[in-house]
Amino acid sequence: MKLLGLIAILGLSGVLAVSHATTPVLVIHGGSGVIKRDMDPAREKEIRAALGKALQRGYAQLDAGKPALDGITAALTVLEDDPNFNAGKGSVFTHDGRNELDAAIMDGSSLRAGAIAGVQRVKNPILLARAVLEKSPHVMLIGDGAEAFARDVGIPLVDPSYFRTEPRWQQLQKALKEDRDGKPHADVETAKHFGTVGAVALDAKGHLAAGTSTGGMTDKRWGRVGDSPIIGAGTYANADCAVSGTGWGEFYIRTVAAHAICMRVSLMHVPLERAAAEVINQDIPAMGGNGGAIALDAKGNIAMPFNTDGMYRGWVGGDGVPHVAIYDDEPDAAMAPAEDAGDSGE
Repeated sequence: MKLLGLIAILGLSGVLAVSHATTPVLVIHGGSGVIKRDMDPAREKEIRAALGKALQRGYAQLDAGKPALDGITAALTVLEDDPNFNAGKGSVFTHDGRNELDAAIMDGSSLRAGAIAGVQRVKNPILLARAVLEKSPHVMLIGDGAEAFARDVGIPLVDPSYFRTEPRWQQLQKALKEDRDGKPHADVETAKHFGTVGAVALDAKGHLAAGTSTGGMTDKRWGRVGDSPIIGAGTYANADCAVSGTGWGEFYIRTVAAHAICMRVSLMHVPLERAAAEVINQDIPAMGGNGGAIALDAKGNIAMPFNTDGMYRGWVGGDGVPHVAIYDDEPDAAMAPAEDAGDSGE
């Protein structure tokens, strides 16, 4: 395995530089909007271990010479299967008490993309999004049609009860009470708008890809769809740049956030760090939103800007060692290897 130097960390921006564009790199997030005071040690340990496991699974694909899409789907299925994240099992509930899942994936070298929205029975939405990319003439499928396509192509479906977890149910009850009282509590609002999993990858051929999966927004109504499955808003990749966002989706849609970052890199030749920071920490807050993103360029540079208490995030390069972080004040801790991620096999 090639040695990869992690050259720099620049405080809150979380920017790293890696040495060889052809050395595979994988970056993941598990959502922003972390409230530090609400995190207990046991859950924090579980989350760090899950991030490490996802990095191991995804990077094993890249290290074996597989394409960036394989690294992304391997990493994100781990996070979709973990109830600590708002994607797959553990997704948040809608106002009507359902789980409606969204996902997207994009191949930067070909600009092919696949997305799904509002599905209620798809165990791993990122796998269905990839099937849309590879096996359909379309880019986005929604609801019942997306699930019919899933059956046609053999993507596993589950009973909707699979996605339910008690903490997410109680989160909805809290939000509903605040709705009735007409006095939203700050922590409830944070819980409503944040939580997504995403990955960006650079493979051995120098190709980039991005993927994002989410349960959306707690208490969402009327078939609301956020930015995650919208190509250019929460997910985007081209030959120069790949981005996955996490945050208040309406603002990522309005700023076309992921595309805006990559256009700064591709057309204006703005360094990745600055491009990501301008969109995430300037454009979106100026409109009243907040959140974070992970971004990766074709040279292997990584940016992880966010403007909340924290963002679940991690990365792995040529040394093969997963590095994870959660809070905005742990740049040194972020360089430490992940907690024991357990068996990295299937």
